[in-house]
Amino acid sequence: MAALRTLSTQDVRRLAITRQHLTRKPKPDLLGVIRDLGCVQLDPIRAVERTHWLVLWSRLGPFNRNKLHRLRWRERALFEYWAHAASLVLTEEYPLYAWRMAHYQQDTRERQRYLNWLESIPEWQKLESHILERLHEGRENGVLSREIEDHSDGANSDHVWWSGRYVPRLMDYLWTSGKVMVVGRDGLQRRWGLASDFFPKWTPQEQWSDEQVTRYSAQRAIRALGVATAKQIKQHYTRNRYPGLEQQLTQMTADGILEEITVQGKDGELPGPWYLHREDAPVLEAIQAGDWQPRTTLLSPFDNLICDRDRTEALFDFFYRIEIYVPKAKREFGYYVLPILAGDELIGRVDPTMDRANGTLTFHNVYAEPGASKSKVTVGRIRRAMESLGKFLEAEKIVVENVPAGWEGLK
Repeated sequence: MAALRTLSTQDVRRLAITRQHLTRKPKPDLLGVIRDLGCVQLDPIRAVERTHWLVLWSRLGPFNRNKLHRLRWRERALFEYWAHAASLVLTEEYPLYAWRMAHYQQDTRERQRYLNWLESIPEWQKLESHILERLHEGRENGVLSREIEDHSDGANSDHVWWSGRYVPRLMDYLWTSGKVMVVGRDGLQRRWGLASDFFPKWTPQEQWSDEQVTRYSAQRAIRALGVATAKQIKQHYTRNRYPGLEQQLTQMTADGILEEITVQGKDGELPGPWYLHREDAPVLEAIQAGDWQPRTTLLSPFDNLICDRDRTEALFDFFYRIEIYVPKAKREFGYYVLPILAGDELIGRVDPTMDRANGTLTFHNVYAEPGASKSKVTVGRIRRAMESLGKFLEAEKIVVENVPAGWEGLK
């Protein structure tokens, strides 16, 4: 048996960063970037900007936002659904998500929890029918949950009323089940429509087996991560939706689709097995031969590169946790902290907020990791990344308050 290929953590980082379009190498168009990422997480927090905008800016710089709006609402090449979290996902991969929708409608523990809640709603099936009818009537522009009125079962009924608080919860159930889709947005408010009205005619409709789902999803996750373990695959892309994963990884390795490798960390071999997709072997070898074009940027807390915190710590030696729910006095770094990616290292973090009323992007604190470069080149690149973010947010002014020793040039 041939010896396994051994990679350093630097090799792994560089391949992941390259595959996720965070280098200076030429990039595909917006849809191509999203395709290679697999999904882009959605989150309502806008202390700086909503995460899906930040994830795409980190790769593309200050791009035209209308391009994403067109992909979502006009071409409908993307739709909102569950991946590793609520995300923008690809319409061309609809069979993958249809598998989850169908699975959800079967007798699973997840569905049972919802059914237990649904049974607390008087005649919830009638409420479901009422919602679907209302969405059909409003199919031209979509319907907000609050626009679906409270409904009574009969004009003279004084005991069966559906409170408006039931509608959003039932809408989420219908969304996860694939009956309704988000067809537009009014800020954070979702406009709902029937799934049958939303998807374009070219949407693939094949029904996938568990084996097809796992083989496809595992390959997508591995390619997005560069190399990955089974545990890391399960945390990525279609999180925890990989039936029979270990068996399929073994089979795909035997089929030559995947290559099992080892990863050497600073304190020895990292727990594996690790897998590399055969199509990325040439990319890896080119990087090792010197085809590496580093770039400095800032990352959303929910960026695909770092959303698996354990993997991030193992590969980058960078401990990162979101402190949104930590009381202000107990926060170590800040409310919505963006890591600084410089080449293949996470060398620090910034704590910014965007005041849209005053057009000011403020970096309250900048932190350098131990051993981070203090060179003028490094500081200049960080500053340019901060300015690029300001341009994307259309900030009229950038304020930098507190910086570490050696990084005074950021001001």
